[in-house]
Amino acid sequence: MVAVLRELKNKDASVEIRFWCDYKFAPQAKRIVHNFEPSVRVDRIVAGKLRRYHTLPWWRQLLRPFSIVLPNIRDLFLVVCGFLQSMIKLIIWRPDVVFTKGGFVCLPVGFAAKLLGIPLVIHDSDAHPGLTNRILARFATSIATGASLDNYPYPREISRYIGVPISDVFRPVTPERQAVLKKSIGVNSSRPLLVVTGGGLGAENINHAVAKCLDKLLELSDVVLIAGTRQYDEMRALTPQNDDRFQLHAFIADNMVDYLGAADIVVTRAGATTILELAALAKPSILIPSPYLSAGHQLKNAADLAKQDAVEVINEIELDATPQLLVDMITAILANKDRLGALSKNFHALARPHAARDMADMIVAATKG
Repeated sequence: MVAVLRELKNKDASVEIRFWCDYKFAPQAKRIVHNFEPSVRVDRIVAGKLRRYHTLPWWRQLLRPFSIVLPNIRDLFLVVCGFLQSMIKLIIWRPDVVFTKGGFVCLPVGFAAKLLGIPLVIHDSDAHPGLTNRILARFATSIATGASLDNYPYPREISRYIGVPISDVFRPVTPERQAVLKKSIGVNSSRPLLVVTGGGLGAENINHAVAKCLDKLLELSDVVLIAGTRQYDEMRALTPQNDDRFQLHAFIADNMVDYLGAADIVVTRAGATTILELAALAKPSILIPSPYLSAGHQLKNAADLAKQDAVEVINEIELDATPQLLVDMITAILANKDRLGALSKNFHALARPHAARDMADMIVAATKG
């Protein structure tokens, strides 16, 4: 998202941008957005989500009233509140265009934009469309996609495949530059580096797997674990604080590209933006997609990449039962330079370096229309 905002500012420095997100993500959003441009206003919107778990059949989900059914009913009211809130904000501000990325907070905002006659531009990052984007697509002025249009049911006349917008700072690094980056983040430049991240809030099962087999991982490489804001305190209690081969962080906003650029292997989820950032960096990566997200979009993202031999994939449920799987895979990759090179080359071939520029062009075109 920030990459698109930067391109819009490059086109017109006077453009007024506001970033809207849900309450839970607001602290991270402010840090990320204000690191790019402190003047960008970050607003919070009430929003609800539809809990649909890919690994559970619908009838079993109905048997979980307190964790699924009742929260879904409550969140329907939150969506209505978010719609009314969005209407008021849009009437007062009256922007020329609304740009959404498909998260559940986008649904009430998109509905409000349609009702007020404000052009709506959508970007769908995942290789398989999510529910919010499928609903809003019928109201959209234009739609950009992260993968080939063959993956989506959107009208071809308003859709365009551009890839996933990422910052132009994500580019392959030379071995010399990688050594410099390792020193800059405080790790040994002569040892391999493993970076593990589960996103801003963290990934509990990945964090626990790393903690359980950390001693073995440290025999192979230095380790940087970005545990997420929700799990940092727990992981601090489970991991060593005085081992110079290991770093623990809650969240990195300012120089995440340095950590990823320094890495020899990255272990992460299978979100679309993270995938394209790593592809642009040409980083050998191990994806551990969440099996619990609605429609299993991370599973599908990872499967598509695995078919192209661009990444390695570990099943999270199997990892829970056998954390040693992570150690075995990292050992095998580090021991095989040809495999490291193939993963780097095949992954980088999927990068779309001009996606942010193309996305900004589509947004500007919608305002002219």
